[in-house]
Amino acid sequence: MKPFEVTTEPLEPARYIEYVTHPGAGAVTLFAGTVREWTNGKRTMYLEYEAYVPMAEKKLAEIGVEIKQKWPGSRVAIVHRIGALSISDIAVVIAVSSPHRKAAYEANEYAIEQIKKVVPIWKKEMWEDGEEWIGDQSYKPGSE
Repeated sequence: MKPFEVTTEPLEPARYIEYVTHPGAGAVTLFAGTVREWTNGKRTMYLEYEAYVPMAEKKLAEIGVEIKQKWPGSRVAIVHRIGALSISDIAVVIAVSSPHRKAAYEANEYAIEQIKKVVPIWKKEMWEDGEEWIGDQSYKPGSE
């Protein structure tokens, strides 16, 4: 198992919890970001994620290093799914263990915020009446 990965396969959160769990961990947090049906009054049919995979995995690993520096004793795994995802599918899993629960919560939140800022993964929301690329990244697939 790769602790920092972009994949087209369905995500299994238990694998990542198992990876980060260790004898020095007093807490394990898991964030599973799922595809929701309604956003701002618009019905989502499905999402499509695209990524520049080598750079995305490199950036996920960098976030892992930052977490280990900011919250010593932490262990991290982050995986993001790409391709077409249906309602309720898991798009991202972040597992963090640490000696204490506050650090695990903080590190997990830090990870998702950094993913949105720096990782080259783009989301296209497919609605009943249209579509739109969503995200902080300046590049949008298909815009070249």
